Amino acid sequence: MIILLAASCATAPERNAISMTKSPPQWTTDHPSSNPIATQWLSTFNDPGLSALVQDALNNNYDLKAAAARVDSALEQVRIDGAPRWPQLYFAPGYQRTTLTAGETGVFEALFTMSWEIDVWGRIKAAQQAAAQEAEAVTADYHGAKLSLAARTAQSYFELIEANLQADVAEQSIKDRRIIVELVRGRFARGLTRGLDLRLVLTDLANAEAQLAGARNRVQIVTRRLEVLLGRYPDNSLKNLAVLPTPPSVLSAGLPSELLARRPDLIAALSRLQAADSRVESAKKLLLPRITLTATGGTSSPALTELIDPRAVAWNLAMGLVQPIFTGGRLKAGIRLSEARTEEAFNQYQSTALNAFREVEQALAAEQWLREQEQALKEAVEQTLASRKLAVYSYRQGLIEILTLLDSYRSTLNAQSAHISVQRQLLSNRIDLYLALGGGI
Repeated sequence: MIILLAASCATAPERNAISMTKSPPQWTTDHPSSNPIATQWLSTFNDPGLSALVQDALNNNYDLKAAAARVDSALEQVRIDGAPRWPQLYFAPGYQRTTLTAGETGVFEALFTMSWEIDVWGRIKAAQQAAAQEAEAVTADYHGAKLSLAARTAQSYFELIEANLQADVAEQSIKDRRIIVELVRGRFARGLTRGLDLRLVLTDLANAEAQLAGARNRVQIVTRRLEVLLGRYPDNSLKNLAVLPTPPSVLSAGLPSELLARRPDLIAALSRLQAADSRVESAKKLLLPRITLTATGGTSSPALTELIDPRAVAWNLAMGLVQPIFTGGRLKAGIRLSEARTEEAFNQYQSTALNAFREVEQALAAEQWLREQEQALKEAVEQTLASRKLAVYSYRQGLIEILTLLDSYRSTLNAQSAHISVQRQLLSNRIDLYLALGGGI
């Protein structure tokens, strides 16, 4: 009796993201800014080509379409789980033929059956509520998939621009090295330098050509990956002649507690926890008696035309009560199973929240260091270009060895390549920050 009383009083607990999560009062690496959190981050890059590609991906990406189908599936599951709350009515026409010693007889039947479990304790309602909360989680997953797709498309777009720029830098480096080869070859022909110098510059040129081949291979890899995101066949036909945009200005990340209501993955995790609570409630109420109404009615007649005669209609109405007594421990095991899944969902939510905080903190800190790195590499590019000019002049005058000249060219190439890479990393990190904050597209 105590178990039945406890089951009848079982209700899902109220879950609140703020009370469940220990969020800090502010971000440790945030720099206050007058700029608000970007709810529409795509426009902050001021790149029409990027906006068009992202919209193309949102319209045509097959993974996103599959996520949308999962939302439809979850909504239909809510209707399925809630259907037992209503009477179930069936029409069962039939014909029976019987052979007797006196002959054969046939009877036509038009029967209706109805069954209805009266949800006195709210067991079916709790199951439907769990399905509805699962649907909310799947819907949040879909919104998260949209944000992720937009972010991956934008980052791949920036990677493609970087790959093209890296190929351009490598190609220019080859042109510069060919000039050096001609310079050394002329000096060698006049007996002004050794054959070793000519071998070294030819080796350096071959290495530069290998770097260019690698850069062009990188272009085709990123291009095909971006084409798949756009829902296109990866035929390497997408061309990109754009330049990397300037990173948007510093923005405020808001309060950590605000993140709990914005991020789709946190919303989905909370909905799944609430759904698990509702499953526990439904499982406990399986211990309670079930009250069922059943009814049958219809007509039967040897003549098909007489089935519509209202005088031949017969009805049977019954009420039943079923109280589980012994089920081999199945019902109690079902309760413990649901409770274990609730514990799993609770800890999964906490883990998701911690990772969400980490992603924001990490992106905020990375932006600071990447901006400093970009400024340092910009200065390095300017210095290596100046030193290369001096190295060429000094070599012509016989003041330095060929290895010093080649090293100046390699330093220029490395500095230019690293500067382009960190510019792209700044843009990608800003997208990571937008994604971590749960901002819209």
